[in-house]
Amino acid sequence: MANSDLLARSLAAVWHPCTQMKRHEALPLIPITRGDGAWLVDADGRRYLDAVSSWWVNLFGHGEPRIKAAIKAQLDELEHVMLAGFTHEPVVRLSERLGALTGLGHAFYGSDGASAVEIALKMAAHYWRNVGHPAKHRFVYLEGSYHGETAGALAVTDVPVFRDAYAPLIGQHFVAPSPDPRRALPGESADDVADRAASRLDHLLARHHGEIAALIIEPLVQGAAGMAMHSPRYLQLVRAACDRHQVLLIADEIAVGFGRSGTMFASQGAGIQPDLICLSKGITGGFLPLACVLSSDALYRAFYHDDVSRGFLHSHSYTGNPLACAAANAVLDIFESDDVINANRARAERWDPLFDPLRAHPNVVHFRRTGMIWAFDVRGAGDGFAQRYFAAALEQGLLVRPIGDTVYFMPPYVLSDDEARLLTDGALAALDAALATAGHTQDLPLA
Repeated sequence: MANSDLLARSLAAVWHPCTQMKRHEALPLIPITRGDGAWLVDADGRRYLDAVSSWWVNLFGHGEPRIKAAIKAQLDELEHVMLAGFTHEPVVRLSERLGALTGLGHAFYGSDGASAVEIALKMAAHYWRNVGHPAKHRFVYLEGSYHGETAGALAVTDVPVFRDAYAPLIGQHFVAPSPDPRRALPGESADDVADRAASRLDHLLARHHGEIAALIIEPLVQGAAGMAMHSPRYLQLVRAACDRHQVLLIADEIAVGFGRSGTMFASQGAGIQPDLICLSKGITGGFLPLACVLSSDALYRAFYHDDVSRGFLHSHSYTGNPLACAAANAVLDIFESDDVINANRARAERWDPLFDPLRAHPNVVHFRRTGMIWAFDVRGAGDGFAQRYFAAALEQGLLVRPIGDTVYFMPPYVLSDDEARLLTDGALAALDAALATAGHTQDLPLA
């Protein structure tokens, strides 16, 4: 089947996510038929380097044989069983391993990142009710934060285009300043910005802790805020403030977990432990949907009771699906066998000089990296920059989707040095092409 045939059928039948469908009158969809390592291949045989790991999920590229083999082996044993009243070895093994990695003892499973956030928010509020503080049912989130697009997750997301559209459906909570170092005043360091933001957060918690259940945060990197990379010091100050004011700390590690930030989990990079941690995206290496919320033992014990209403009242039909858990166990096996964290540190150090031509571009500002995430902002980007850059990158054989005026790379961990050079050359050419092209289309904030 040719690109044109699959494209026509998709436009007639599929409503695509986070997309104004009318845009596809001018910007065609790319029909993908095959994935191979860091590459995607369309129906006409053209190849695209997947520099964003297909929305940050394909940690080890496309078609990783060890994950594929684990899913095939599980298919011969058990494809699914409900997790209410039953259990199975893949979910037990995965839960034990995640608990050992995080120090958080019990795992509750969902289907995607937004469902993980919903679970964590409900757990936090229900915890305080169970321990005799029902008034603590509101939340704090950061400016520019993104935690998903279901109703509860939207209530702690600070992206106006989403919140405004569904305002009547979402609750009202507290917003705290972002520690984004791009907001530094003259003479301020990243730590200074962290101190200033943490001080204002502490003041907010001091005033309203009686009604606040939890603070939810994207540790180290705020994705939708344009890959805002803050100082680890901020997380340390936040953890102390939450302890001081009896507020739970939820770490949304959906995007930054599983080695993306430079340590297995971003919270570990700051030396802190959250009360709840949300995981998804890379957990199965991009093969199957899965999400997980890990909780502290103290929180879990508050639900352990004869009264059914004090149990956690939440479920998904595919909770803890054996195939997805088998894939996730294979991902953890790869981290161990390939020493992925250390290998990624070496990759990042090799690639930093390769990306220097982008850093030196006259329109590039705030070039930055955390772990295996590179980002830069574009001065003079103009209206519609993200869409123009995305189209220009495709012409270069790259899948790169900016967030507003921010271009970022979150490549699969199997990208080679030669492919990193291709990424640099293509990204530079796409930048010059996008800057040279006028555009007036409003950008969606997520890409």
